[in-house]
Amino acid sequence: MTLDHEELDVPLPDGTLRVLRWGRGGQAALAVHGITASAAAWQPVARALPADWSLFAVDLRGRGHSAGLPAPYGFDQHVADLVAAADTLRLDRPVLAGHSLGGYVALLAATRHPDRFGGLLLVDGGLPLPVPDGADLDVVLDMSLGPALARLRETFPSTTAYFDFWRAHPALKDAWNADIEDYLRYDLTGAAPALRSRVVEEAARTDGRELLGGTATFGAALRALPRPARLLTAPAGLFGEPPGMQPPQLCAAWQAQAPLLSTEAVPGCNHYTLVLDPAHAATVAARITQAPVA
Repeated sequence: MTLDHEELDVPLPDGTLRVLRWGRGGQAALAVHGITASAAAWQPVARALPADWSLFAVDLRGRGHSAGLPAPYGFDQHVADLVAAADTLRLDRPVLAGHSLGGYVALLAATRHPDRFGGLLLVDGGLPLPVPDGADLDVVLDMSLGPALARLRETFPSTTAYFDFWRAHPALKDAWNADIEDYLRYDLTGAAPALRSRVVEEAARTDGRELLGGTATFGAALRALPRPARLLTAPAGLFGEPPGMQPPQLCAAWQAQAPLLSTEAVPGCNHYTLVLDPAHAATVAARITQAPVA
């Protein structure tokens, strides 16, 4: 299997933003990936959408084929890039979907630009994360993201070696499929025997620090949702074991403060397989099509 997509380049004042498009339908979704991921993570979801839909997925600045875009990174810049993509591609109020870090980007875009975007689907991301006062945010990132950040400083002798690195990951080892291989292949750059991830580590760290320190920003956005939004959650987290990234207690606490937010747990998945496993990706696709736009 290979990525079945069209590659689109959105010109920005400081470079080019890459967008992948699947489908030719008139109804559009604009999707945002996770902290060290890429647009290719959305292929299983795109494949599950009905024929009258198109899915556009951005490579965030510092990732994928947008890795050459320079700093500043951070959520304000990602929202500005997302708006530029929607405007350049002439997307008419697309549904926003964001996975993990992408959920926070989509949340801010939806609340800051309610006239440009339609419905909002958060996929295991979007709720402020509890972080102890005074915590070293880089230490928290290293503890929580583990192999995802470690790989950014490593080189790999071959594509197979990169696959093997990820096959050992507890969240993926029992869920391996061709879509995961496509996603990982898209992430690689360089030449053997020194292949590496395209992700710029400082981009991931900048965004991670803002995410962990953004309780007030994201909380205000949740309270200001312009229309009903849904959050899908995985019962298992980054390492394939409970608790999930957005556990039930956290969901309940924020639902009480954000009455337009509803939550839905998707059984049997973890943070990665919620979008990378075809069965769970089909649930994500179905919820995209059900997102309210008015």
